[in-house]
Amino acid sequence: MIKVITLLSRKAGMSKADFRKYYENNHRLIGEKYLGGYAAHYQRRYVCSATPDAQYGIEPDFDVVMEIWFPDPAAMQKAMAALAQPTAQAEIIADEEQLFDRVKTVTFVVDEVASTLPAPNQSPEVF
Repeated sequence: MIKVITLLSRKAGMSKADFRKYYENNHRLIGEKYLGGYAAHYQRRYVCSATPDAQYGIEPDFDVVMEIWFPDPAAMQKAMAALAQPTAQAEIIADEEQLFDRVKTVTFVVDEVASTLPAPNQSPEVF
């Protein structure tokens, strides 16, 4: 599985609630339109408010972590080619201008490594 991660920041003056509402009701649909048939998973992870119960440390300079999972490099290349088409780019950029501070956007591919942990409420072995 290949995972592409993008850190996205909301446009200045837009509330977190309005940002999330617009993303989920509008921009998400454009993503699904162009990723369908290529990606295995399209997910948004919104940064929680900076409250003692929801945030640790300094609040990051982005509002959502967007993930796209591809089954293999060929699927990712085909999706990127579809996204690069002029009509797709025009639609995506026009909508991004309504939502994101595009200068702050950061995208990268990750190599994921997971740990297997004991089930919750089980005592882990202490070394």
